[in-house]
Amino acid sequence: MNKTWLSVVIAAVFEVGWVIGLKHADSGLEWVGTAIAIFVSFYLMIKATRTLPVGTVYAVFVGLGTAGTVIAEILLFDAEVQAMKMVLIALLLLGVIGLKLLSKDKKKEAKGV
Repeated sequence: MNKTWLSVVIAAVFEVGWVIGLKHADSGLEWVGTAIAIFVSFYLMIKATRTLPVGTVYAVFVGLGTAGTVIAEILLFDAEVQAMKMVLIALLLLGVIGLKLLSKDKKKEAKGV
């Protein structure tokens, strides 16, 4: 995994943080943390689109963020575990992996690599 894809994964981790923050933040400090997570996640995602296809980056970002949020809700907030939900998350992650494998770096494409 190159640095650009790593930044997309890190952006998705921050997305999980801000989505949870939007639901559960109660104090000013938690809201500041949520705002920082929003900024970091979008900054990293936008930066990644300079070298990777925008649609693929966004799909991977949202897919990982969605899966991460559902898993975090289960692990941190005792949300109900449903077998079908887990199957659908697995399908979502398979799609994300497929998109990543099919994507090409814009700079490499321009060079003919």
